[in-house]
This record gives sequence, C-alpha cells and structure tokens, in this order.
Amino acid sequence: MATLHEEAGPGKVGGVWAIVLLVTFSLTVGCGSGSKAGGALSTGGDSGEGGAFGAGGVSGAATRSVIAMRPYLFRVPTAYDQNTATPLVIALHAYGRSGALQEEYFNFGEIADKETFLYAYPDGQLDPMNNRFWNADDASCDPNSIRVDDVSYIRAIIEDVSAKYNVDEKRIFAVGHSNGAFMCHRLACDLSDRIAAIASDAGAIWSDASQCIPSSHISVLDLHGDDDMVINYNGGTAPGGGTCAPPYGSEAQTMSTWAAKNGCTGELTPTGQSLDLDATLAGAETSESRVSGCPTGIDVQLWTIQGGTHVPNPVHPTFAASIYAFFQAHPKP
Repeated sequence: MATLHEEAGPGKVGGVWAIVLLVTFSLTVGCGSGSKAGGALSTGGDSGEGGAFGAGGVSGAATRSVIAMRPYLFRVPTAYDQNTATPLVIALHAYGRSGALQEEYFNFGEIADKETFLYAYPDGQLDPMNNRFWNADDASCDPNSIRVDDVSYIRAIIEDVSAKYNVDEKRIFAVGHSNGAFMCHRLACDLSDRIAAIASDAGAIWSDASQCIPSSHISVLDLHGDDDMVINYNGGTAPGGGTCAPPYGSEAQTMSTWAAKNGCTGELTPTGQSLDLDATLAGAETSESRVSGCPTGIDVQLWTIQGGTHVPNPVHPTFAASIYAFFQAHPKP
C-alpha cells in the first residue's frame, strides 16, 4: 500500500497519517489575480513522524514561524526510490469538492503506484457558502473576494514536495476538473517555469488572454465533453456571477490562444485517433486533435468527448492512465 499523508490535518494520529506544516499566507490580491512568475513561497515544517518523508529533512526552516494550516493530501508510490528522480502530479478539484473527493473521481492514486509518480491533491479555500474553490482567472475565480493567492499556494506545494522528495524537475504536472481545470490554465500561465504540462478537464484560459504571460513554453491538453451544459464546449459564462462575470472562450479559442503562446505555426487538426474516457458512452467516443508546428517537445491537444457531459459518472477506467500517458510524453524540453 502506498504511504498517504494528510498535510496540516489536526487530530490525525498513528498509522500512515502524518502532520506536516505548510505555510499559510494572506496576500492582498484581487479576483483572479496573484503572483505572476514571482519568487517561490517557502514552506515550513519538519520531515514528519518516524522518517515518513524521504530525503530533504527540514524544509523551509526560515518560515517555521508561519504555521501551516492549509491542507493538502499526498501519496507516495509503493516503488518510490529516493535515488531516482520521480515525477510529481498535482490534481485540482472542481468547485464545491475537495482533493479527496476529486481523487475518488479521477483515481490517479492507483496510477501513481503503477507508474511511480508522487501525487498531491490539495483543497481550495472555503467560500462563505462552505464550498471549496480555486481563485483561477477572470471567468472562474473568487466571486466573494476572499483574496487568496492560489498560484503561490501551488508553488508552495511544489517546493514543499521537492524539499522532501527527489522530484524530477522536468516532470511536474497539473490536472484539474472544472474550476480546477481553469486553475490549471492559470498555472500554465504563471508557473510555466515549474510545470511541464497541464491537463484541463472542462476548463479554459483567461478570457483576457493578455493576462497569460508564460515564462516558457508548456504543453497543454484540454479534454471536454461537447454536451457540457455547465462549462460549455463552445464558450459561455461560468456559474457564480459576481466579479467572475466575463465570458470564457470556446475550446477552439483556448487551443488557438495556447498555440500562439507556445509559438506553434499550424492549425488544430484531427489526428484520427480515438480514446475511451467516458464509461457512460459506448465505444471510443473521444476524438483527438493536435495543433501542428509547435516547438520540439511542446504539444497542444484537444480531446473532444463526443456527447460527454460536465461530469461523466463514472469515467472510464483508462481515464487517468490516458492523461498520465500524455504527461509522460511531455516533460519540460
């Protein structure tokens, strides 16, 4: 069985649970704003109970005075070897869910053991309605102006894990659904110095694409049901209103924007390949398209789930494995 840690989880004792301190912060930022390509936010806390963590010892000693109260769940694969650089995958949940609930849906934990990658699945902050959210971009953000900087939080997780484990710096990936998918696009814009590729399930890039200024090229996979009535495949306005009112673009527009950001010269074209991602639909319902003319090692792909809704339930058993196969093929050049 893989080792599982709940970060900053009070009241957990014994077994495979370990309390780890992760820095908290209170940055004054607006909806959809935050640190753009800023310095890494260091983390505090020791290496856990009984040597549960690998190499790295104390991480972020300079920030011990800032107590970690923002949780994230973390899984170490059974075959982890501290002498081997190991990929890291971060999964981001949909609005109103949690890291644990999203893992029940995505089921990346099982793939982490099979493929041997480190796996973090954190929680967004709670809004006044007690729903967890990510402050992603102008169309999927923080309608209640809680003013949280989730970019710095995810950077903190990356630095925290990297201090304790032998992380392959060229293979750090993010996957998310809905609000978490929008957050993945935000990370691709703001943390391209750390993240090699993202997979966005029912999300989109900034509606104001000028807000996305990646510091390096990054591979992007969008997967989306064309019958999604919550986050529309052809663009629309995200639920929630408030300051998150601007419309988001279609998948075609999102692909076009990332093609431009990555310096791709070609068009989005069907590859003729099909995948089976939605267990509620018969056959290999998902068609694959790819932007041509991208720089070596960079890929921009769209997987269209024909007849797919916002939350296929359940996803096909190959869902997580297919996404991770994309990640494996796209390390940072």
